[in-house]
Amino acid sequence: MRAGVWACLVRGWACQARGVYPGLGHARASSCCRKKQAARAVQRVSSSCCRVVIGVSAGSLLHSAALIRWRPTCTDCFSLVGRAVISFTKPPLLPQAMERMEPEGTLDRVAEKRPCPEEVNTCPGSAKKPKLQESKNGGSEKREEEEEEEMPVEEESEGEELAGQGQGGESFADMMKHGLTEKDVGILKFVSKHEGFSGILKERYSDFVVHEISKEGTILHLDDLSVPVDSEDPPLDVSEVLTEEQKKQLEDLQHFKNKEGTVSLEVLEDTKEKRTLLHQAVKSLFPGLETKTEEREGRRFIVAYHAAGKKALAELRTAPAPRKHSWPKSRGNFCHCTLYKENKDTMEAINVLSKFLRIKPNLISYMGTKDKRAITVQRIAVQKITAQRLSHLNTCLMNFKLGNFSYQKHPLKLGELQGNHFTVVIRNISGSNEQVEQAMLSLRETGFINYYGMQRFGTTAVPTYQVGRAILQGNWKEVIDLILKPRPGAEKGYLVQCREEWARSQDPEAALGKLPVKRCVEGQLLRGLSSYGKNNIIAAFGIIPRNNRLMYIHSYQSYMWNNLVSRRIEEFGLKAVPGDLVLRGATAEPLSESEVADYSIHDVVMPLPGFDVIYPTHTIGDGYKEMMEADGLDINNMRHKIRDYSLSGAYRKIITRPQEVSWEVISYDDLKIPLVHTDIEKLEGKLPPVYPKEGQYRALRMEFSLPPSCYATMAIREVLKMDTSIKNQTQLNTVWLR
Repeated sequence: MRAGVWACLVRGWACQARGVYPGLGHARASSCCRKKQAARAVQRVSSSCCRVVIGVSAGSLLHSAALIRWRPTCTDCFSLVGRAVISFTKPPLLPQAMERMEPEGTLDRVAEKRPCPEEVNTCPGSAKKPKLQESKNGGSEKREEEEEEEMPVEEESEGEELAGQGQGGESFADMMKHGLTEKDVGILKFVSKHEGFSGILKERYSDFVVHEISKEGTILHLDDLSVPVDSEDPPLDVSEVLTEEQKKQLEDLQHFKNKEGTVSLEVLEDTKEKRTLLHQAVKSLFPGLETKTEEREGRRFIVAYHAAGKKALAELRTAPAPRKHSWPKSRGNFCHCTLYKENKDTMEAINVLSKFLRIKPNLISYMGTKDKRAITVQRIAVQKITAQRLSHLNTCLMNFKLGNFSYQKHPLKLGELQGNHFTVVIRNISGSNEQVEQAMLSLRETGFINYYGMQRFGTTAVPTYQVGRAILQGNWKEVIDLILKPRPGAEKGYLVQCREEWARSQDPEAALGKLPVKRCVEGQLLRGLSSYGKNNIIAAFGIIPRNNRLMYIHSYQSYMWNNLVSRRIEEFGLKAVPGDLVLRGATAEPLSESEVADYSIHDVVMPLPGFDVIYPTHTIGDGYKEMMEADGLDINNMRHKIRDYSLSGAYRKIITRPQEVSWEVISYDDLKIPLVHTDIEKLEGKLPPVYPKEGQYRALRMEFSLPPSCYATMAIREVLKMDTSIKNQTQLNTVWLR
């Protein structure tokens, strides 16, 4: 029986789950199973559905007995995102160990009794559902419409398991051995002299909390969910125009439980005001639904349907263009609000919001992008969407909250923020209190080398800076090869299949057919090759959004900067020397012998290579030329034939000192206990976590503020004096769990 359950799980035939991410508890499986065999197997274990934990971190995976393929198909559970991991009490467990386990007590927690249905076909909408775009590298540009249909939610597709897992038995830690280390991207030096110690970074996403700092210097918090009163908004009691039966029908439609695909509401009092109120009621109370007016045998109906899906898209194409709602001239065109999100990067969040609001992503602006594996709070602005409508999203989106609304006349722009405030927990630290004190004092007084962090260079065996170098060289065939070729490491199954197909056939259409999510960079490039042909690579590559294309070039600049800064510190140490560059206003000038005494290492900047910068006049300036010549590039000719890829360059300080630095060492016993009091918990009136005076484990909780484009992971690296790459952190998790 247990063998049958194991086979069921590995094949991805597990019960689906409505749930949460790590740090928010467990999730109860829904009552639907994808295959009858799975339903029967699970029912034989118990009459309650299995529990799952959602996660992708090394810690989560290594705490797991098995990784199963995750593809929500149940229409009840469309809001769940992530990879399902079956969690057991004694991690880590192998499939062989699972065979020897008794069924009682194996699951971390067991749901209350909830019988599964006898027949699989009770789950409506079992046909293949459209997928939401998964943006691999981010980007807010306007994107072309595609033929694929998408739901306004995120889903893992059928081939989306990590390569090697459940197939060759290779663990996540093994796969990450192919990833980059800090040495690979020029991150080599430290500025402090204290003894380093080990710790687990981002073991839980709630261990990394980021709050934006506004240009006025205020740390942004989500502390008000109220909607500003506006006489122009539809009345708050708009729901009263719908009967309870109609609400139930619309709710079933929203959750894909309605087999008809639409709900028709007859307009009994056929007036424009009544119809408008019905439209507003449906869209306000049931995000993701659209409405249109139809006339049948002399009677008018408001027809509600899903904003995405084959039928809905077909109806949208044939329906007349919807009437645009007027926007009051007295009100600013942009609704600014604070976005609280968990375990999603900024572009992922923007895509989800835009789907539910039925607007293009480029109508949502922001001041900076934030990490995925974190809790982040940032300001966004949405063009001509009311605060009332945005507030309704709080009732239907998981791991999002919107609040602190205000109407303004301007959007937000990248870089407008003053910086970011970080609250970081490093778990299971090995350092003594004295070591921690020395490390944090050094961080506060001296700072850290302002390296570009590992996020800048990708996580696979093909770093992004190599693609950037090929673009600058004009070697377009290599660009295509680097992006599309198979590579070792942790990648989703459908990407592995796509790369293998491309290597085998060099056919963009065939490779594109392996991708259920075609708006990733690989999908966009293949679509370009299919449209323009393999002999017009420049045009094909140009179909990728501009920000994503420039990311590769900026990665190459960052790679150069990291390596040359390491060389500069190796040769000259932590003091200003003649030939170093300092900023006077917006202009960089080299220091003369007589000026050196007036400056410190904190004033010294190094250039990112480009046509509009100067270089140090000492040996490091020659180092730029040598490295670029080795890459076949001319440092004196950084203007590219294609204007987009011409680099102007910039200056960046070598050393950064964080502001508002504070820290404490805390003890804990429960590995799952949250160690940060979040904005949502404060809004809900929950008390801060209480820690034992003595515990099995110790954690360092630190807070600090950094200017824009500085990497908190590099500050943490300086404290721990250890490699912060995923490759190293994964191995550290493995050692700890043993």
